[in-house]
Amino acid sequence: MLALMRAYVRGIDAVNRRIGRVVMYGIFALMGVLLWSSLSKTFLVPSLWTLEMAQFLMVAYFILGGPYAIQMGSHVRMDLLYGDWSPRRKAWFDAVTVGLLTFYLGVLLYGGLASLAYSVGYFGTEPVGFLAGLVAGTSETAFLERSSSPWRPYMWPIKSVMCFGMACMLLQCVAEFFRDVLLLADVPVEDRLA
Repeated sequence: MLALMRAYVRGIDAVNRRIGRVVMYGIFALMGVLLWSSLSKTFLVPSLWTLEMAQFLMVAYFILGGPYAIQMGSHVRMDLLYGDWSPRRKAWFDAVTVGLLTFYLGVLLYGGLASLAYSVGYFGTEPVGFLAGLVAGTSETAFLERSSSPWRPYMWPIKSVMCFGMACMLLQCVAEFFRDVLLLADVPVEDRLA
């Protein structure tokens, strides 16, 4: 069982590391959109799409970079007491708190999937089943949600990114729980930066 946990941690860490290393360059795309927005408002006719595109890019940057931040231990942490604890005590505390985070992310992912199902035209009470049928080709859509802004982009692409990011974050939280269990069992796991 510990070997399976170790393999899971390695696999999820590798996937989220690759995604995070690619997504971190998204800040340059965001800067480009904001620069164009400033230039077009100053010298040309203001673009309708820049504000909303900047919001979409920021959401993607934040949501897809979250699992990498968790993996690297780069998220905000209250170190008033935690900083002086031993690694084993930290692992015990983290194992409990990651359970709470996992529950929260599960609820958040379900809400995201319901919002994604709505954006592709589902108004019922079983969004996960509808999306599974949509992927399998057995569900149909007749309505695609659009933003209420003048640009009116479709909403399903950014909602898909959000759901994917939340799923990656949920998988990374499970990997962090397994990492804590392995530390408590004195099973070595490679360094986070490897």
